[in-house]
Amino acid sequence: MKKLKLQNEVFKMFVANYKEWLDILGYAESTVYYLPNHLKEFFHYLEQYNINNINDITTKTVKDYYSYLQQRVNERRSGALSKSYLNKHQQALKKFSEYLKNHNHKGINIHLKSEKQPTEEKLNILTQSEIKQLFRATEFSHSENRFKLRDKAILTVLYSCGLRRNEAVHLDLSDIYFDKERVFVRKGKNYKERFVPINRKNAEILEDYIYEARPEFYNAKATEALFVSQQGKRMQGMSFANRLKAIVQATNNKTIAEKEITLHILRHSIATHLLQQNVPLESIKTFLGHSSLESTQIYTHLLKTIENDGI
Repeated sequence: MKKLKLQNEVFKMFVANYKEWLDILGYAESTVYYLPNHLKEFFHYLEQYNINNINDITTKTVKDYYSYLQQRVNERRSGALSKSYLNKHQQALKKFSEYLKNHNHKGINIHLKSEKQPTEEKLNILTQSEIKQLFRATEFSHSENRFKLRDKAILTVLYSCGLRRNEAVHLDLSDIYFDKERVFVRKGKNYKERFVPINRKNAEILEDYIYEARPEFYNAKATEALFVSQQGKRMQGMSFANRLKAIVQATNNKTIAEKEITLHILRHSIATHLLQQNVPLESIKTFLGHSSLESTQIYTHLLKTIENDGI
């Protein structure tokens, strides 16, 4: 149903913002992908009944929609939607109601009984202790020292500097200002440039990689890329993801492995840790390169959720 087209511009905005909200909260990639699609299907249903304002959504509206889902044909195989899939639709609506309440709206009433035990996704945020384990694991993430030093440098830019994957991919050697203790980020979201601070420890990690490990990679002198692949080219996003998997495996920590950590989760983790250390939201906003404070404020909700879960 992902091919459904919405006409209502407000509904389109809600789907986009809801997806960003889930992403910033650190939910699994599958959740960030599927729940907005389920919400889109709900909005499409509303449009068919000329309901174009979320304030007009009643408990009956939601129950009628769910009855429709229970009878809808499964497009991938014969028969009806599975109970697990129905639960995902419920989760999408419940999370959307939560999203509304976190954005100063009363939300919508979701009085639906789960088909079975809810399959609520857990927040995959690393603790500061787990981050330290990742850094220690770079001593065992590869048999060759050049890869170990590169792995530690990758963790530094993705966690300590809070860079997005694309930002890390496009870092050049000239973007590291050791004298100013800054990293220049030019390929930010919407191409917004910013400087990210690095402390002495992070600078030493980058220095070890640049001056000891990087020259050992094939054809390294022929590229300005900070992170060089085995083929002597700029490392791409998939290679970063694969190295993170190797680092996680090297921890031999089942808890970390079960969290299915992605590159973006490292960024979520540093933002949460900064908030735990009472760093002002405005400073975190600048650090992450958010265009608005509203995006950064989502982390305050995430922190409350983590504290309630005892993480």
